[in-house]
Amino acid sequence: MNATKLTIPNRLMRRRHAEKPDSVMLPGMPAGSSAKPHIAIVGAGNLASALAAELRAANYTIDEVISRATRESIRKARALAGKVEASATTIDCARFRSGVIWFCVPDREIARAAESLRNVADWKSKIALHSSGALTSDTLALLRKRGASVASVHPLMTFVNGSRPSLEGVPFALEGDPKAVRAARSLVLNLGAKPFSIRREHKAAYHAWGMFASPLLVALLAVTERVAGTAGIKRKEARERMLPILRQTLANYERMGAPLSFSGPIVRGDVETVKKHLKILRGIPPAREVYLALARAALRDLPAKNRSELTSLLSPGRR
Repeated sequence: MNATKLTIPNRLMRRRHAEKPDSVMLPGMPAGSSAKPHIAIVGAGNLASALAAELRAANYTIDEVISRATRESIRKARALAGKVEASATTIDCARFRSGVIWFCVPDREIARAAESLRNVADWKSKIALHSSGALTSDTLALLRKRGASVASVHPLMTFVNGSRPSLEGVPFALEGDPKAVRAARSLVLNLGAKPFSIRREHKAAYHAWGMFASPLLVALLAVTERVAGTAGIKRKEARERMLPILRQTLANYERMGAPLSFSGPIVRGDVETVKKHLKILRGIPPAREVYLALARAALRDLPAKNRSELTSLLSPGRR
């Protein structure tokens, strides 16, 4: 396969790191070498595409983009490989010469992919990484038994079609075998990102935190658009008109934290306004449920006046 030339954004070429990456020796690296390890990416979805582009921009060599043998998977792998000067291949045809094999497939596919690959490569001294936020490094235990050092390496970032976020400054949660964690830390630092350690027993809670930070926030915004519809405002118009208040809210939160960024009828203790909200939201039961849940959370965690009266008004038994 002919690789296409990659254009590297200036912002990625200007990265500077507060920490010096660890030196980790991997297969194919001569003693005393400071060369970066070669990497193979398993998968070609949104995460794989963003990660591969950033790794290539950070001067890592990506040998292969490995996919399943379905037509759509091969198409995606070829498209990604062309962007990062790699070869597109399937599991059966992969050469597996890279020192780092990075699994960027859905959580449910990680163990299955490891099972498929355990006998097609010599895993001794290789680094095997996966990027699930909820699963621990033990998901790659089959490869660990074959001699690999394994770790979970998860970026606290959202990846969707049509958007390619920079990884500069993005936190990466690392967990796993010491050698693999050191290698992952070096990779993450070279991306301009911020590695931190997470205990394996905390992975599920960590991922739930991320769920609140992005997917459930988007769900809240979708509900917000429905409420706007009750006021006669179309979804597209609602999205456009909400952006200024959303941006200012996030700016306030970044600068001052949640308590000082909290505004509205609850912080003022305006019980009558909350009653009006609950009355109009009876026509949108899902939105009313979200309103009640978030308002109760606000009473627990944020400043509020007339707290006792509001607590009674928002109690689960109240209609």
